[in-house]
Amino acid sequence: MAKPLTQFVCSECGATSPRWLGRCPSCGQFNTMAEEMTSPALSSAPNKPRRTAKARPLSEISYEKYDRTPSGISEFDNVLGGGIVSGSLVLLGGDPGIGKSTLLTQIAAHLSEEHKVLYVSAEESCSQVKMRAQRLGVKCGNMLLLNETNIDNLDAELDGVEFCVIDSIQAVYTEDLSSSAGSVGQVRECAAKLMRIAKSRNITFFIIGHVTKEGALAGPKVLEHIMDAVLYFEGENQENFRILRAVKNRFGNVAEVGVFEMTETGIVAVTDYSGIFLSESRGEEAGSAVTPARTGARCMNVEIQTLVSKTAFGLPRRMPLGIDYNKLVLLIAVLEKRCGLNLGGYDVYVNAMGGIKLGEPACDLAVCAALASSCFGEPIDKYTAVFGEVGLTGEVRAVSYCEKRVAECVKMGFKRVLLPAKNMKSVVKYADRITVVPVLYVGTMIKSLFKQDK
Repeated sequence: MAKPLTQFVCSECGATSPRWLGRCPSCGQFNTMAEEMTSPALSSAPNKPRRTAKARPLSEISYEKYDRTPSGISEFDNVLGGGIVSGSLVLLGGDPGIGKSTLLTQIAAHLSEEHKVLYVSAEESCSQVKMRAQRLGVKCGNMLLLNETNIDNLDAELDGVEFCVIDSIQAVYTEDLSSSAGSVGQVRECAAKLMRIAKSRNITFFIIGHVTKEGALAGPKVLEHIMDAVLYFEGENQENFRILRAVKNRFGNVAEVGVFEMTETGIVAVTDYSGIFLSESRGEEAGSAVTPARTGARCMNVEIQTLVSKTAFGLPRRMPLGIDYNKLVLLIAVLEKRCGLNLGGYDVYVNAMGGIKLGEPACDLAVCAALASSCFGEPIDKYTAVFGEVGLTGEVRAVSYCEKRVAECVKMGFKRVLLPAKNMKSVVKYADRITVVPVLYVGTMIKSLFKQDK
């Protein structure tokens, strides 16, 4: 069989070349030429009529219910939307040593008890995988192991397999391309082959992907486009807690977050978040506020800590962790203009505890409360929660999922919650279990939390 022809295409302008070039001759950009397979030449035989699918009304399309299989780890199932969908492609990315292989080894061992599972290790030997399984103490006697880097040899090993783990996509290659494993063309073509196998043979693939130094998945963006779910495993190697975040999910909520703890016997799901996102000493020192943050279909109380200190330079610093930088600058401007707080000559540091990222506008009011607490030097009561969106005029706007947020505060034993006044109608039923304080403006919130005249 003749080897298919390849060409090098510039990712910036689309110019083609029969060989690799360090600089594109068309647009002048460096290191943009990626190898791609060329389409086969058209046959000189008479054109045969092609069979094409006919369009049908949406009302005639039958609804297909996807079967979900439990992975054995509850938080992983929640992030995927309730379980593993058969025939799907799940891409798991994260920093080196974060626990990607450990997590998928535990899941594969659990699935192998009732299903046929194949673990393809392109970076480790089979003995190394067995050593990790023994260290984790999981039962994986029925799990099939394969040490292979050529993706073309995988097809013969997939007879009867229902779940397959690829560790990792940057370490496998196809003989159709001459470039080395991990290149843009190899990653794209290998992922496309796995996608065709998954959809045609109804096999679920778990694919491990490396990340760049910027934190994004290495390889072309099309790698994420063809996946059904893209998950990021985040956390610090020095800490025991890990966060699994879904950035794409065709079968569930994209905003779901799962919390795990790294132990000596593997990764364990964490269902009680109070010890991660809330500190034990909150309410004793100034500069912290608690907000019920929404992550997918759930709400969890997260503590926002701030520190306001006099700057030693001409330009004050703004250092947020877990909060968008532009959002922090906007809220500081609102506090200075609408509430009279003088933060222009002070450095401002903001941190969302537990390494979680708060991107929703409902945390605005809690950031303002924490900043005011640090500025005044007066702590906020540990059983008080704050949430709401802050506008440029200083008004507190209504937010979604208000009832769930208040219910989470009641569940965690909070005694008072400050929320937008426009959301009061939906939380009247909780008035006998928690003190609900409606807030119209940021200045009203500051007067409610800090009794002294500032």
